[in-house]
Amino acid sequence: MAEKSSASSTKDQLKIHKVMTEKKQGTLKSGSGKKVTSRKQAVAIALSEARKSGAKIPKKKKSW
Repeated sequence: MAEKSSASSTKDQLKIHKVMTEKKQGTLKSGSGKKVTSRKQAVAIALSEARKSGAKIPKKKKSW
């Protein structure tokens, strides 16, 4: 069964792409205003911003 692509998922992908581009250019800042240097931190910021805009992104799984 083929998946439908919705407009919201496209917007979310664009937001994540924008954040990762900012990280590559060295202009991405964290909440405290410092420059982000870690790829993992950039991914976390991108997913957080996408969730705030209403994206249906699953929460991080806890490893016990």
